[in-house]
Amino acid sequence: MTSETKIVRVTIGGDVQGVGYRAWIEREARAGGVRGWVRNRLNGDVEALFAGPPDAVEALCAACWRGPALASVENVEVAEADPAALGPIAGFRQIPTR
Repeated sequence: MTSETKIVRVTIGGDVQGVGYRAWIEREARAGGVRGWVRNRLNGDVEALFAGPPDAVEALCAACWRGPALASVENVEVAEADPAALGPIAGFRQIPTR
């Protein structure tokens, strides 16, 4: 990781589970060169950790408002994240619900 890496934790609320949202984020992240993970939350939200060039991370955060066709996004919260939250992830993947 370099000083040019931005790391954020994103929480997306609304009708975002059961509509392909995690797979959509995974595709978008990989296409933009963003590392990290995405998972469903037990409360119905989707949570993700994005790490990469600041412009790519910001673009992905903005795209989270759109989501896949069947999603209805009501809220997107973005917060700076600790680099330790990323772990040894080399790409982007879905992780278990929590």
